[in-house]
Amino acid sequence: MAISLEKGQKISLEKEAGTTLTKITMGLGWDAVKSKGFLGFGGKAPDIDLDASCLMFDDKGNLADSIWFRQLESKDGSVKHTGDNRTGAGDGDDEQIVVDLTRVPAAIKSLIFTVNSFTGQDFSKVENATCRILDGTNNKEIARFNLSTLGSHTAQIMTKLYRHDGVWKIAAIGEACSGRTFEELLPRITPHI
Repeated sequence: MAISLEKGQKISLEKEAGTTLTKITMGLGWDAVKSKGFLGFGGKAPDIDLDASCLMFDDKGNLADSIWFRQLESKDGSVKHTGDNRTGAGDGDDEQIVVDLTRVPAAIKSLIFTVNSFTGQDFSKVENATCRILDGTNNKEIARFNLSTLGSHTAQIMTKLYRHDGVWKIAAIGEACSGRTFEELLPRITPHI
């Protein structure tokens, strides 16, 4: 059973998975809020484009690489984005970022995952928004972060995946902020590295 992560909570991914993890997947899913049509009927869901990003930081706190809709794979090949979903249409995860933990370079200290509303709508316009961490070898959900704490922000610094004594751990950051891309969030991300 997956842990429902709360802001500030830290867990050992391997302990929760019950095995040594070699691959994890961060999944982002959402549905657009349906707008009301004439007399409340026939509304069309507005397009809301949420974007998942993964930022790789080295042991000196420098941004070493970024994986997002404009760069779908890390330079070293250890992190891959499955592609940009611009509407939230469909079931399950709308975007995924897959991390091969065995290939993450030793100099990388942490991976920070963010979610942004590229189209600029705030999260109060988004339904069923969740961010999940899965065991990438069997797709078993390890942890879930509910984004449906709707608010007037357009971005969220989600989680930090980091090495501690040779074990991968995760810290739920859950910091609401504003920005259409991760680049606008960097000043707010720095304290979490």
